[in-house]
Amino acid sequence: TCSVDRFLILWKLKTQCRAYRFAGHAEAVTSVEFSPDGQVLASASHDHTVRLWIPCIHGESSVLKGHTAAVRSVSFSHDGYSVVSASNDKLIKIWSVCYQRLLFTLFQHTGWVRCAKFSPDGRLIASCSEDKSINIWDTRNKICVNSFSDYEGFATFVDFNPSGTCIACAGSSNSVKLWDIRTNKLLQHFKVHRAGVNCISFHPSGNYLITASTDGTLKILDLLGERLIYTLHGHKGPVLCVAFSKGGENFASGGIDAQVLLWKTNFDTLDYEEVLRHNFRRTHVDDPPHILDIYPRSPHLHDEKPNSIEVS
Repeated sequence: TCSVDRFLILWKLKTQCRAYRFAGHAEAVTSVEFSPDGQVLASASHDHTVRLWIPCIHGESSVLKGHTAAVRSVSFSHDGYSVVSASNDKLIKIWSVCYQRLLFTLFQHTGWVRCAKFSPDGRLIASCSEDKSINIWDTRNKICVNSFSDYEGFATFVDFNPSGTCIACAGSSNSVKLWDIRTNKLLQHFKVHRAGVNCISFHPSGNYLITASTDGTLKILDLLGERLIYTLHGHKGPVLCVAFSKGGENFASGGIDAQVLLWKTNFDTLDYEEVLRHNFRRTHVDDPPHILDIYPRSPHLHDEKPNSIEVS
């Protein structure tokens, strides 16, 4: 986990109450991610740097310098060889992990770049900026090959689905949108939050999407059923980030309340109706999203309105 307190904390979940605190950044740390093999940590900070850490008790790190403003996001390629960073200097930089040097820079955005992510095959990068555009870049030619615009607001976070065919973006306009990058079509548009959406995470199956919002809630969306299935309460104040574990059994969320919450998922093992029956007595039911808030991919019947569960 990372925080505005300038530290990274590495938590050992199997052994209770064990954690390592890594110091090195001079200002708030905005983003942190494990490499796919778990051997390296990458972090981004307001101090204009990206750091690569060996996640051990010594907490050694190397510094990647090149950005001239706060770095908002850092993310590994799926082979672990490269890292992409997005910054307020309006640039996206790709770094070599092995050689710890800059490989190339992508520039076309005219506003602060909030987030950049590699596609699962590593051939594309998706980025979103406060200039209200979401760009798709070809990593071989180093050019922007596609661009999506969100005129309601700007995207705060973007990521590819596990198959790499779609991107999902979280918006400052309280919405979550899914685009098919092969046909350039808007597939789904969820407007289920009451404030801006700060982060999203795909379940490894690609069938679910979890969202974190300034309204203080997390929401789980069923992408196949095109509906909201859970509203989760637990944070006191805006929720800034959320991520599924690699296998999808758990997810973690972090908020302005300086808390990290670890959640267990249950929608892979239990049928929705069984979950609803099981939880009905000990939870109060949230209002289902209005049908106009969700734009389905294709016409289909809306016979029954599914209720979401609000878990405290």
